[in-house]
Amino acid sequence: MEQRVLPCTVCHGKQGRATPDGYFPRIAGKPAGYLYNQLRHFRDVERRYPPMAYLLSYLSDDYLAEIARHFSELQLPYGAPAPVTVSRAQLARGEQLVQSGDAARELPACRQCHGAQLTGVAPFVPGLLGLSQDYLSSQLGAWRTGQRHASEPDCMAQVARRMALEDVQAVAAWLAAQKVPAGGQAAAGFTHTLPLACGSLDVRWPPAGRAGGAQ
Repeated sequence: MEQRVLPCTVCHGKQGRATPDGYFPRIAGKPAGYLYNQLRHFRDVERRYPPMAYLLSYLSDDYLAEIARHFSELQLPYGAPAPVTVSRAQLARGEQLVQSGDAARELPACRQCHGAQLTGVAPFVPGLLGLSQDYLSSQLGAWRTGQRHASEPDCMAQVARRMALEDVQAVAAWLAAQKVPAGGQAAAGFTHTLPLACGSLDVRWPPAGRAGGAQ
């Protein structure tokens, strides 16, 4: 599998650690179910990025699951966060939204779904740390404008559409400025009721399989 996923590392960096500019995100150590969902969405053109669709178009669910497991098991060190490029007021607003949310806008705290340490929750919820400010803001912006989709009900789209553009920038800046806790591993599961229904949590894992594709 290490040889088979070399095309992935062309963009996502050696062992999936991410590229220096952070535009292509780190995939090493992400929860397997989350990676599987993203691979499936790219293959089925539910998440639009032609190079990914081209690479994955003939791969079966089982094979995508193998790729997802491979990268999820790569527990590699994280680099130091990039220097902060926003004001203290923006950082404070970002921290507020991440840690406490905003009841007036019906925005849940990021930590309610992405884990108390923001390192994700297995098997389907990704961590938010160790990602660049540009990547985070671009993905939140894509959900906010309808360019990115997830399985219905699309909880991230609901959250992003309630955020002002300034909130998107503040959250992305604060998250990108945080150090990843030692290990950076996702929590084993939820111990509380989530604030929104999320279709991405209802996918069968491990998958039942799909006819055809590489084995």
